[in-house]
Amino acid sequence: MSAPRNVVIVGASVAGLTAAVTLRGEGYDGRLTLIGDEPHTPYNRPPLSKQILAGTWEPDRIKLRTDEELSALDARLLFGRSASGLDTAARRVVLDGGVGVSYDALVIATGVTPNSLPGAHHLAGVHLLRTLDDALALRADLRREPDVKVAVVGAGFLGSEAAAAARRMRLDVTMIDPRPVPMRRQFGDRIAALVGQLHKKNGVSMRCGTGVRRFFESGGRVTGLELTDGTLLDADVVVVAIGAAPAVGWLAGSGLELGNGVECDPTCRAAPGVYAAGDVASWHNNHFGCRMRLEHRLNATEQARAVAHNVLGENQPFAPVPYFWTDQYDAHIQAYGIFPADAELAVLHGELEGGHFVVAYGHRDRVVGVLGWNSPCELRKLRQLVVDRAPWTSILPAPQAVWPGRHLSASLR
Repeated sequence: MSAPRNVVIVGASVAGLTAAVTLRGEGYDGRLTLIGDEPHTPYNRPPLSKQILAGTWEPDRIKLRTDEELSALDARLLFGRSASGLDTAARRVVLDGGVGVSYDALVIATGVTPNSLPGAHHLAGVHLLRTLDDALALRADLRREPDVKVAVVGAGFLGSEAAAAARRMRLDVTMIDPRPVPMRRQFGDRIAALVGQLHKKNGVSMRCGTGVRRFFESGGRVTGLELTDGTLLDADVVVVAIGAAPAVGWLAGSGLELGNGVECDPTCRAAPGVYAAGDVASWHNNHFGCRMRLEHRLNATEQARAVAHNVLGENQPFAPVPYFWTDQYDAHIQAYGIFPADAELAVLHGELEGGHFVVAYGHRDRVVGVLGWNSPCELRKLRQLVVDRAPWTSILPAPQAVWPGRHLSASLR
């Protein structure tokens, strides 16, 4: 298959930029267009909820490329422009205002849109956290006065990191989530309980098992919340971090399959000449034998590189072992693989209450994930278990030695 002569990439964050850089790096010399809905040049998002929010970094530090490096891409850069439609038959992307951009090959990398709460969007002091502008506006609000009371609604990755950043600013922080422990969906009950203990130890008031019923306001600014369990909370600033939805609204009527994102085959192809990468892409991962969509920084990079190679004709399945991490207070949590809700848990290194450990997750008799808490060296040694899809029984001295169980590291020496 010959390489396309006109590639359009919609989405100019990590995945979109990486696809463009990879195409040029592989010798693609055709026309290249990169479209992004933010006015900023591409930047790294993970620091928004940590270093940018805490004020330890300024925006220039998270730029993914300098202006000179962007110019060297020899690409048409359309920043501050949104895609509003796609005509796959005519191979044309429609931009805001009705302008059409034709393509031979299209890469969709539009990411996700944060979910909100009813009644929240019009209130001063209520913030979503997705873009650089969001982070800077929230940071300014947190610094508005010395004794700001902060409510963080949602205790996943983003909410937990935002709560930790606010506590490092010595603010009064309450974290609210309908699940009984923070990060339960990501890590399961036992590890999630440790995350909850970590936040409590650092002074966060935890309100788990409840949600938000309504906001209180004065003069158009939030003053507090009523929770679904009847609790009333004062709040000067509210961070809404209740997940996100794939940014696929502009693809309605395009003929693409839009389930939990842009549905693709194992090569990340959604239709002839159309590929997806990053948070918006749902594809079949052959390594785990299931469809997945990942909102992780490293996946956006790896998937965009794979897509760029497939645009150029390689047509190879993308089957990674996902890797992601979160930094909260003194805890550096890293994870490889997947973490099903009904997975078994085994301790491979350290002790759960000791602040340094590695655990394995077993599902359908295979090791499908490993997680390290302040144990990067040990985790690197053990991640091969997930790559090899090691039998669950191979890591256990006895079949019953799963959580709650005994220390298992001796069986892996």
